Amino acid sequence: MSSLRTQVADWLGGADSTQDSEDLVNECVSICQMYNLTAEDLRYKWEALIFGKTRSILRFTHESVVDLKAEIQREIQAKNASSVSRSAAATTFARGKLAGSAKFMGVNSTGLTGVLKTAAQPPKALSGGTKGVSVKLEQDFDSPIASSSRVTFVGPKGGRETRAYRYMYETLGERSETLDAQLDGFGELVLKHYRDIGQLGHPGVFSEEPCVVVGRIVLDAEASGPGVKLNEQSLILEGSRAHGDGLRVRLQLAPDLKIRGGYKGLGGVGLFPGAVVALKGRNGGGGYFIASEILAVPPMPASPALPSNLAASFDVCIACGPFTPDTDLNYTPWRSLINKLKASKPAVVLLLGPFVDATHSHIQDGKVDETPSEIFHRQFTDGLRDFLSLSPTSTVLVVPSVKDIISDHAVFPQCELGYEFSGGDPRIRLLPNPARFTLNGVSFAVCSMDVLYHLRKEEHYRRGEEIDSIVCEPEAASDPMSNLSRYILQQRSFYPIFPVSLDVAHEVNLDASHSAELRVADSPDDPAPDVMVLPSRLKHFSKVVDNSVVVNPSFLTKGTYATLTYSGQGTGFPKDRISAEIAKLS
Repeated sequence: MSSLRTQVADWLGGADSTQDSEDLVNECVSICQMYNLTAEDLRYKWEALIFGKTRSILRFTHESVVDLKAEIQREIQAKNASSVSRSAAATTFARGKLAGSAKFMGVNSTGLTGVLKTAAQPPKALSGGTKGVSVKLEQDFDSPIASSSRVTFVGPKGGRETRAYRYMYETLGERSETLDAQLDGFGELVLKHYRDIGQLGHPGVFSEEPCVVVGRIVLDAEASGPGVKLNEQSLILEGSRAHGDGLRVRLQLAPDLKIRGGYKGLGGVGLFPGAVVALKGRNGGGGYFIASEILAVPPMPASPALPSNLAASFDVCIACGPFTPDTDLNYTPWRSLINKLKASKPAVVLLLGPFVDATHSHIQDGKVDETPSEIFHRQFTDGLRDFLSLSPTSTVLVVPSVKDIISDHAVFPQCELGYEFSGGDPRIRLLPNPARFTLNGVSFAVCSMDVLYHLRKEEHYRRGEEIDSIVCEPEAASDPMSNLSRYILQQRSFYPIFPVSLDVAHEVNLDASHSAELRVADSPDDPAPDVMVLPSRLKHFSKVVDNSVVVNPSFLTKGTYATLTYSGQGTGFPKDRISAEIAKLS
């Protein structure tokens, strides 16, 4: 009794007052005695219950007692009902179909499986005689035991069922409404930011006075020909139904083009199919809209500074697949990374797919003796269990790829992997693609799609004279990788290209009607993510872009991954307290 009470008290720790602490300990001891549970069992049941509800592990309080008791009762009733059902089914099957079978002929259970083996075995004696039997509810003795994490994780809103939508049912009307709503949202953002422009104009209507219009850049495929990227002669502006009747108008950029409201020193603006832009100019009646100014899309504000707290410090290891070269399925790079993880024991491990690549030569040629799920469990689930056994307070985050053959959702945006791929361990958290989450209040935006490479292929950079620029210290980064990352932040989308280029369409499988899942923030006015992870075949990097730390760890098969450290102690914005580096496997 004293041992049980001590274990419960150790788990609960301190409370608001001594009396509250004693009462809560007594309640927990009573629950353990009532249901024959250890203090450890009680703790794991609470963590499983609260994680299923809130996607985070909260402290056990007096208000938690009633919920936990009810959950234990439901588990017992479900277990009893399941046992009765299985027993009745087995008895009926044996009596009706197995007359003269092994059980009735006196044969032992050797060589039998399933119901036959269960029926042929004698009942096992209950340990402890007639005393109470300890009941383990839904306990997997092969799985690692959950432990308190070093970080507070807050995951995406909603459950998997809200993201596992039926695809290939997208209608033209749904796509049109989604794209139109995006333009209207940016129109409101531009009006709010540039207060002197009055109201938005219609790009297709003749006007003598300049007006400001908001629309989407479209590639004129007929004028440019197949396989040709965006250029000055193939620009078309598509307006919304509210401010442009949904019409498409040819777009010309004036020779003396001005860039208004952008970061000082950038010297220009990037255009690509699907980019939402604000332009100042007029339609002179020649069937085109000539723009004299490009109004830069308002940047995302910085997230608020977090209070100084040394205990909030954490480190993250970030790796992206493929995790094995195309020549074999030995997963040698992944095994090397696991060994490094066991040595460094980071607080968080962020893994992005593909894990079992559908385009791998061995998979396509059928040179495998296992199912894709078996490959994943053998290589990843078992490896992560070994790591977590050595670092029990770590957390693993798993983000799939559209290329993952183990995923039952082959479109983008993509829901998380099925629960079975977590191995039943609450420390292995399955996330959608793309995903937004926070670790100790630091916001992350993660996507396994190679959007940087796709933007690089489609980008048309137009230089112009800067006016009314935003001056920042230090000066905004203007290198190509920073510009590509900035497009994602400005467009507030993990994949701002539309439509997808034909040569990479098979990599994306974009479902435009669900593009709300591609938003970098819930609303255009929300702060930018503190960390944005964008793996790409382009050269790896880690740098500060505007108000975010952007990391491209490249692919693990190239021998690189990323490490990130957040210093909880200090002042200033999170980006100033984050250090990210690219590491090599060897």
